[in-house]
Amino acid sequence: MLPTLAAFAAFFIVPFIMGIYLSFNKFTTVSNAEWIGFGNYAKAFSNSDFLRALGFTSLFTVVSVITVNLFAFLLALALTSAVRGKNVFRTIFFMPNLIGGIVLGYIWNLIINGVLANFGVDISYSAKYGFWGLVVLTNWQLIGYMMVIYIAGLQNIPRDLHEAAEIDGATRFQTLKNVTVPMLMSSITICTFLTLTNSFKLFDQNLALTAGAPARKTAMLALDIYNTFYGRAGWQGVGQAKAVIFFLIVALIAFAQLKITSSREVES
Repeated sequence: MLPTLAAFAAFFIVPFIMGIYLSFNKFTTVSNAEWIGFGNYAKAFSNSDFLRALGFTSLFTVVSVITVNLFAFLLALALTSAVRGKNVFRTIFFMPNLIGGIVLGYIWNLIINGVLANFGVDISYSAKYGFWGLVVLTNWQLIGYMMVIYIAGLQNIPRDLHEAAEIDGATRFQTLKNVTVPMLMSSITICTFLTLTNSFKLFDQNLALTAGAPARKTAMLALDIYNTFYGRAGWQGVGQAKAVIFFLIVALIAFAQLKITSSREVES
């Protein structure tokens, strides 16, 4: 394990610790860092772009987690039933996950702008166009991936449980609620975690689809950090502070979600 641990320390732990240190400094390069304490964090929390990006990202994540998991679960139910060619459908639905984020963003930018052109506007006309465009893009990319996880969970449910429920006179909805969903809690935990973290950290798709337009109203946290670090002279320390805050938010949300869903899994 030593080579793996050494690589992990060199390429993750050391840069991570340096990043935390630099978040308390004013710098343009690592060699000229000047310690200023919590000044960068004060600037980050007083920056309207950062606060707006945090709100936008939070709302987007809530909507995406619900829609992706709902549609993925429904697709998994459909493709574990007696449907002809279900393996072909599984492959088709999974394929969008293989497309890179930048390419995917440009593809959907062309599609959405092609539709909106009929109304004389484009995706940068209103923030709500960018928001729902990102939701559609994320659903199209992630549903197939989550579907595969749900299918694996559904196939691991013993048929005896469904047969017993049927003998007891349970309806399909009752079987779904009292047998299928409780037995799928491990898959739900994994899919919720992956959807939540992927949605909150979205960057490539955001950059290619809207680039934050109009007026940075559709910039998510990752894009706002990128714009701060590379787009504003003398704000590298603030960008680094935003990155640390971003990490803490994602870590806390992911930990809380795992704790909640894991406890429900144990109860089930």
